[in-house]
Amino acid sequence: MTQLDVRPRAGDTVGGVAQGESDVRGKGLGKGSVGLVGSAVIGISTVAPVYCLTSTLGSTAGEVGVQMPAVFLAGFIPMLLVAFAYRELNKAMPDCGTSFTWTVKAFGPRIGWMCGWGLVIATIIVLSNLAGVATSYFWLLAGEITGNPSIAALDDNKLVHIATCLTLIATATAISYRGMTATKGVQYTLVGLQLVVLAVFVAMALQKASAGTFDTGLDFSWSWMNPFAVGSMGSFTAGLSLSIFMYWGWDACLATNEETTGSAKTPGRASLIAMVVLVGSYLATGIAAQMAVGSGDKGLGLGNPETSGNVFAALAGPVMGPLLGILLFVAVLASAAASLQTTFIPVARTVLAMSTYEALPPSYAKVHPKFKTPGRATVMAGVATGAFYTIMTLVSENVLTDTIFALGLMICFYYSLTAFACAWYFRGDLRRSARDLFFKGVFPVMGGLLLAAVFLKTLVDAWDPAYGSGSDVLGVGSVFVIGVGLLALGLVIMAVTERRSPAFFRGQVLTKSTPSLVVED
Repeated sequence: MTQLDVRPRAGDTVGGVAQGESDVRGKGLGKGSVGLVGSAVIGISTVAPVYCLTSTLGSTAGEVGVQMPAVFLAGFIPMLLVAFAYRELNKAMPDCGTSFTWTVKAFGPRIGWMCGWGLVIATIIVLSNLAGVATSYFWLLAGEITGNPSIAALDDNKLVHIATCLTLIATATAISYRGMTATKGVQYTLVGLQLVVLAVFVAMALQKASAGTFDTGLDFSWSWMNPFAVGSMGSFTAGLSLSIFMYWGWDACLATNEETTGSAKTPGRASLIAMVVLVGSYLATGIAAQMAVGSGDKGLGLGNPETSGNVFAALAGPVMGPLLGILLFVAVLASAAASLQTTFIPVARTVLAMSTYEALPPSYAKVHPKFKTPGRATVMAGVATGAFYTIMTLVSENVLTDTIFALGLMICFYYSLTAFACAWYFRGDLRRSARDLFFKGVFPVMGGLLLAAVFLKTLVDAWDPAYGSGSDVLGVGSVFVIGVGLLALGLVIMAVTERRSPAFFRGQVLTKSTPSLVVED
């Protein structure tokens, strides 16, 4: 049997739908800069597994108790389903604009522009949060190493905190600006350190559990893997939202597709590798920690509200001892710093693509002649992150906290749109084979529906001022106001951009299209 894969050409039609793959443009990025391993490392680094675990392990246990491992698996499922959508779309169009480009091709310029906006604003929020966490752990680690609490207390000085934070952002921006080669060198070291320290923590936690060192420890039970044992739907949804956040960022593998060796296949494979490493790390760490100290709300229990926001700070010494415990602080700092640096990749390349396709001002389409990176877009992302964090910190800590809660809305928004775009874009292929039906249709739609459901449930919950920091605006929860307000801001900016760049919004730059059918004989 031979297979003829006929790529669509501009002006071709399938079922009356105009084809336009030829309007996908090169950006001048450094081709062949990243291989399979490097791409997977970038995906793992962007997620920041150690940082995610220390900030959400306790909160998830507080919501769902011993079912925490089951919720980690439940959060993995929609992300895996969406990852299949990304893989298939990348095969057809390896474009660094990823979600933006693909949703434009599937649904048209306005939905695509808003999808790109969701990715950009979510990334800016994450970058600012990562910078803040890295700053806090920098001073905490300095205090631990010197044995001087007054040094650790410098983080409480708002001006010192902001100055340190801006320095870290500037450093991460500079590394990203210098290209993928510089990025890879830093990431191999930082990601390797994270995974090694996590492995040591898991081994020592299991040893402590076996010895019964802590009174709150638990014996392993397969019932922990049953998501239906969670007490209420509200608790399950809250835990699932936290779990989804823990996987966000793997799509950075796809944002480097124009710089990756084998751009049509390598990024998709790398994203799946990253997902498997992440879910394995989360399950191993969660189960080991729960066996060692339990998930209760007393003492070292993971659900203790006094320590749940930073679990590793509480467990480092008791589980690993004073010397090795410092390694856990180093790992959290490395995790936040590594993710801070790689998270610039998707936002800068999305802005580059939007500018290249005339959806943003043309100045952001410039690629550095030496480093082959979107230099101006990278610097813009760094400036926006620094300004956002500084303003939010000076205005109100509650606003900053609620902005982070609103991040979940942005993640679900653009991931679900991308998943639906896959099924719609490949709708002509779905009857071709069972593989196409499931990987291009059924799985992406299921993932999109799951994330859309979380988006809507979060909107409903966020209306209540009790959600998040407890702040409100005219009786409406601040998380709701911020989330909806950021999306509304995108609509306003899109309207202004449409007046300046009408060709893109008329569908004259990127055209809606579906792939031609593959003819088999």
